[in-house]
Amino acid sequence: MISNLEYYKVFYYVGKYNSITAAAKELSISQPAVSQSIHQLESLLGCTLFQRTSKGMKLTSEGSLLYRYIKKGYEQIDLGEQRLSHLLHLDAGEVRIGASDMTLRFFLLPYLEKFHELYPGIKVTVTNGPTPETLSYLKEDRIDFGVVSSPFEESDTLSFFPVSEIQDTFVAGRKFIQYKNRTLDFSDLSAMPLIFLEGKTSTTEYIHSFLEKNGVSIHPEFELATSDMIVQFALRSLGVGCVVKDFARDSLESGILFELRFNKMIPKRKICVVTDNSRPISIAADKLIQLIKNNFTQN
Repeated sequence: MISNLEYYKVFYYVGKYNSITAAAKELSISQPAVSQSIHQLESLLGCTLFQRTSKGMKLTSEGSLLYRYIKKGYEQIDLGEQRLSHLLHLDAGEVRIGASDMTLRFFLLPYLEKFHELYPGIKVTVTNGPTPETLSYLKEDRIDFGVVSSPFEESDTLSFFPVSEIQDTFVAGRKFIQYKNRTLDFSDLSAMPLIFLEGKTSTTEYIHSFLEKNGVSIHPEFELATSDMIVQFALRSLGVGCVVKDFARDSLESGILFELRFNKMIPKRKICVVTDNSRPISIAADKLIQLIKNNFTQN
């Protein structure tokens, strides 16, 4: 292979315009320099690539064969540069995000709306899953960053910053009115039909761990897929639901549901943006993270 690829660049433009003069103008070099490059390439390849005619430079059969391949290469390079430019100017690209129902609904959505207004050409993909799954997606490079709720297992490869706080609570409906405005002990939960999230989620693990530290062991009567369903079950007095307060806020404010009060507060948790610092992040993803950071700093 010819080591000096500039020869091929000159060859491409002479073949494209059938003219040494036009090629020299396109490349911003002198005509003698163009002629010299063509002569050098012909010498290295051992064949004649052009013949001079009254209409300019005409490719020989050998030159035509070579030009078909060189043309494809340079056009792909040009296309690559154009697409890279679009990425750099955020006219194109993709952001891959991992988020749970909670973090998406109560934190991320306004930022996605703003980001789409600013950069409509960027494709945004959200992979839905609880915190443990989101962290696995991040490790597997299936997402650029995750928006998760604490607590989660930290590691040397993870970088994160908190962006919001959340409060876990127990809510109930009219069937459990006897508990309203009473100060309960967490051990009282053992006698109640409880409604929890199913599976391995940060919320479930956090509440179970908190209760165990307070000497309470529970066995939920219902384990549901979503926090919205927990609220619906609580509204029908099928049990006492354990949810992040934001999910039940409307029902609590209207008085249809009420919060159980305990002699000890459940510590608040945090929503965090998490990235994997073992690999670079895309320009588009970094722009969205900066949008989140800037707004968080201002608030």
